[in-house]
Amino acid sequence: MRVGAALLEIRVHGSHSLKQKRGVIRSIVQRLRNRHNVSVAEVGGQGTWQRAVIGLAAVGQDALMVRKRLEAALSFVESLNLAEVMASDIEMLDTPPVAALEEDEAAEGLPWEEDTERVDPD
Repeated sequence: MRVGAALLEIRVHGSHSLKQKRGVIRSIVQRLRNRHNVSVAEVGGQGTWQRAVIGLAAVGQDALMVRKRLEAALSFVESLNLAEVMASDIEMLDTPPVAALEEDEAAEGLPWEEDTERVDPD
């Protein structure tokens, strides 16, 4: 499984209140969810009038496809012209296959069972 995460720092021009900024951010977030099938949330800059940090995440089998999905989402935000993209970053995380996790659990037991003792209810 491949997990991709992206951070997007934007500046909302013409925003003179948190309410105006939130309206623009809400629009961007909803459009990203609808068109690019990514998880999206405002993760920074909530207390500022013009700056926001938006976090995106996508999951898939192929790292290249996940990266392309996130890159397309970032390009989409730029094309909206609702805000100026100040910075962006994409990070990829590779997780081991489930079969490998199951083998580890069988060999070592479940992580939360390490220091526990079974108590007989009788």
